[in-house]
This record gives sequence, C-alpha cells and structure tokens, in this order.
Amino acid sequence: MSRTRRPGPQPGTAMTSSPWILVAAGVVVMVVLLVVALGSVRGRRTFPAAGPADPVMSLPHVPLTPTAVSATGPSPVAATAPVVPGLSPRSTVLPARPTPAAPTPSPRGVARPVLPPPPPPAPPPSAVTGRYSVMSAFDGGFIGEVLLVNTARTPQGWTVRAVFPGGRLVTAWVEGAEQGVFRFDDGVFTYRSGFDLAPGQSVPVRFHIERAGTRPLSCTVDGTPCTDR
Repeated sequence: MSRTRRPGPQPGTAMTSSPWILVAAGVVVMVVLLVVALGSVRGRRTFPAAGPADPVMSLPHVPLTPTAVSATGPSPVAATAPVVPGLSPRSTVLPARPTPAAPTPSPRGVARPVLPPPPPPAPPPSAVTGRYSVMSAFDGGFIGEVLLVNTARTPQGWTVRAVFPGGRLVTAWVEGAEQGVFRFDDGVFTYRSGFDLAPGQSVPVRFHIERAGTRPLSCTVDGTPCTDR
C-alpha cells in the first residue's frame, strides 16, 4: 500500500496563524533590555556624602537565658554571663560574707544586793495607856507597878508586857479589880486583862520580881510604850 505524503505548512502561514508567538518574543526582549539599562544606571549613580549618624539609643540589658534542647540535639552552648566588677570572669564562686561577731555575754556571776524588807507599819496608839513605877525595893527583889488608864469612850481590853532579863516572877495581881491571866517566860512578863476598862477608868497592875534590876528593858501596853512616874 502506498502512503500519500502531505505537504508541510509554509513558514509564512505559521507566523500568520500564530501571532502570540511574536508578541511573547517581543516582551522577553524588552525585559532583557530593561534589566541591562537599570544595571548600567545604578553603576554610574553617585551618592551624596553621608550626613551625621543618628544618635544610638541604648537598649536595656536583657540577660541571656539558655534554651533547653532535646536529648538528641546538639549540646547547648552556655551563654556568656556579664562580667561583674570585682569578680574573676573565670570563676563563679562568690566571696564569702564576713561572719558577724558574737555578742559579749553579760556577766551572770555578779549577785545583786538583797534589800531588807521594809519594817512593818507602827501600830496605832493604844487607847489604854500605862505608867511604870517601883512601889518598893528590898534585898533580892522589888514590887513594880503599871498604872492603866482607858482614854477611849468605850470599854477596852488590855495587855501589859515588861522585860526583866534574868529575873524571876514571884506573883502578879490587879489591885482592887477582877484578876486576869499572867505568865513569865525567859524574863518576859505578860499580863492579860480579865475585864475591860470602862472609859476613864484606871487600875494598877502589880508584880513581885526577884534577881533582876528595877528598870525593865522594855514596857508596853498593847504595843504602846509605858511612861515613867
């Protein structure tokens, strides 16, 4: 079987039927020419002298924080810490702080003086007063007397106390009135009333003492000192 060969298209016919090919080729040529022209112009352009530089604004210092990485990644690079004046840049050990001196303990061995207690307040004056006198004196002893007087407006009880060191009591009594209770211990004579003295009333308390002087060491009635005749 014979094949019939078709005639190929003519060049003029292809260009006429495809006008876009020419347009695209022209655009490419224009772009290339434009790029070349811009390059030559930039190469010959002169720049004016640079003016004063703008002031540099200092930024706050931000400490670098090392970023954690995964176990399979590269080993992290330690951030360089800022150098602090007074410290070695190769050492991270801070200087030891000075230890404050311990306070000196106060001495405890010094004993404070102990002040004596204040004396008890003096008792109020007794309403019954006493006056001491010697009725008679003889070899080895004497008869003494304490005359009692009630100066109050109400009846009052009473207690006579006289001290005769080294003496011995023979007897004691109240003259012309009801008797009371008496005792003698270690040279101290005590007589307690058996009745109350009426207002303004007076009675004598008498006693026989041996082996002692006629002057008592002390004499009181209800704590108030006796007077002497």
